[in-house]
Amino acid sequence: MPRDNLLSGRNPIREALKSGRDIEKLLVARGDLSGSAREIVAMARAARVPVQEVERSRLDEITKNHQGMLAFASAHRYAQVEDMLQKAREKGEEPFLILLDGITDPHNLGAVIRTAECVGAHGVIVPERRSVGLTPAAVKASAGAVEYVQVARVPNLTRTLEELQRAGVWIVAATTQGEPYHQADLKGPLALVIGSEGEGISRLVLSKCDRKVSLPLRGQIGALNASVAAG
Repeated sequence: MPRDNLLSGRNPIREALKSGRDIEKLLVARGDLSGSAREIVAMARAARVPVQEVERSRLDEITKNHQGMLAFASAHRYAQVEDMLQKAREKGEEPFLILLDGITDPHNLGAVIRTAECVGAHGVIVPERRSVGLTPAAVKASAGAVEYVQVARVPNLTRTLEELQRAGVWIVAATTQGEPYHQADLKGPLALVIGSEGEGISRLVLSKCDRKVSLPLRGQIGALNASVAAG
């Protein structure tokens, strides 16, 4: 586990939450929590920060001075999806967004953000759970692109897709069974969904997509690296 942006102890974590700082994850020692620890956990959940109970020995492996909890702050501030749509409107462009479903490798996320900046996408969207966020490794892998491409973290990816559809955005899933991408009409407001290498796009998310496209593969390996496929 990376130790960059580590917040150790109750007071630093409480103050970070009070200030509105983006937190990737809160680790809490398994067992009874005292009043102040319960308060911090409640604050974290209210801020939609993932809270994970672990054995105290796990916290000890990271640092001895943890007071029963550790947090990892985001290496960059998140935006809102509406910020991305507004950015497109200000530029007079059709929205182009990239949504990542189940991507857990920070280097993949960073590479996607870098590609998104190069092609002029208006933002990258990741879910809060079962997905990597703006960790130091992801920000580093973006090679500075995170300064120019907004990244949003949403509590429910399927609900976000529905909201985008109501805003007139077409949802396109990158799958192995879709129509060849070079034959598909991809003009207009668009959101591209990329799934994980192991499981692809989840069934529920896939059911919300308007169409599916695929990349032709001529080799023996059945899938590309997620960030390469996104590119």
